[in-house]
Amino acid sequence: MSEQEQRLGGRALVADDHPLTREGLSLAARAALPGVSVVAVGTVGEASEAAARGPFRMILLDFHLPDANGFSGLLTLQMHAPRTPVVLVTASEEPSLVEAARALGAAGYLFKSLPLDALAERLRRIDAGQTAFPPINGAAPQLGDLRARIETLSPAQRGVLIALADGRSNKQLARDLDVTEATIKAHMTAIFRKLGVTNRAQAMLAVQPLLGAAPR
Repeated sequence: MSEQEQRLGGRALVADDHPLTREGLSLAARAALPGVSVVAVGTVGEASEAAARGPFRMILLDFHLPDANGFSGLLTLQMHAPRTPVVLVTASEEPSLVEAARALGAAGYLFKSLPLDALAERLRRIDAGQTAFPPINGAAPQLGDLRARIETLSPAQRGVLIALADGRSNKQLARDLDVTEATIKAHMTAIFRKLGVTNRAQAMLAVQPLLGAAPR
């Protein structure tokens, strides 16, 4: 099968808690990705379950889902589908959020205010291996070093990092992520080293600009 044939078809995942927006994003995905079928869900949990059941060509993720805190939805899906481009679609147009999404490895950051054809055009770019971010005026320079550090984390380490924000113990993290406590400790040691911190509190303080929820 040729590379072009492999790019045709497949599935796209749309995660948004508003039915009308889900339908609009589904239409944009079908317009942008030839032959794609769309799976539409309303929560990060449902999206994670769908991602665990099979590969997706692209994931379109609402930034403000009921079971997400800041960028936790992005980090969770990156852990479950590390080779799938995840595109954040949101009404939040703050430059700091755009820069944070780029730092965390999102494939794009698209505004819900974009017309359908503009959304589809950007999704085509992402499907071709590019990224799609709006121009940033006055981007937060303080995210530069943090961006570089976050990019060194593996998907599993990012998953542990976001889980830490809930204040769960190592035993709880191991159970929730279905790994051993020894694995959690190893991930945390690597996270602390890469972030340049020595404990959980310092780690949470360091990444608060990325994990904190933005206003709706």
